[in-house]
Amino acid sequence: MISKKAKYALKALTRLAVQDDPKKPVLISEISEKENIPKKFLEAILLELRNNGILTSVKGKGGGYMLRMPPSEINLAKVIRAIDGPIAPVLCVSLNFYGKCDDCSSEEKCRIRPVMEKIRDANLSVYENTSIQDMLNADK
Repeated sequence: MISKKAKYALKALTRLAVQDDPKKPVLISEISEKENIPKKFLEAILLELRNNGILTSVKGKGGGYMLRMPPSEINLAKVIRAIDGPIAPVLCVSLNFYGKCDDCSSEEKCRIRPVMEKIRDANLSVYENTSIQDMLNADK
C-alpha cells in the first residue's frame, strides 16, 4: 500500500499537469485547496519532489511549483520512491534500497524471497509503465 503522502504527491502532480500554462508556477495554497491536501503537509511533499528532480520552483511574488518535465515522462515508480522509498515488499528484494533481512540466515534458501520478487516485479511493472499523463488520460 502506498502512503497517504505518496497519494497526495500524485494528486498534486496531476493538478500541476492540468494547468493551462505549464510554464506558470502554481501556488501551494491553490493546490492545497483544489486537492484538499493540508497545506503544511503539501509543502513538505512538494519540497521532496523538487529535491528529487520531479518539480521545479520559483520563489517570490508569482512563485510556486511547476513540473520539471512533461507529465508523460514522470512515472509512478519515480514518485513513489521519492516519497515512500522502496517499492519492494521486503528490503532483500529491493532494487534501489537493498538490505539484508535480520532474521534470514540464507537468501538462497529463503522460501519467502522468490514470492516477494514476483510481487515486486508485478508492482514495479505497473509503476514504471504508468505516467502522470496516463493517469490524466484514464479520465477520458
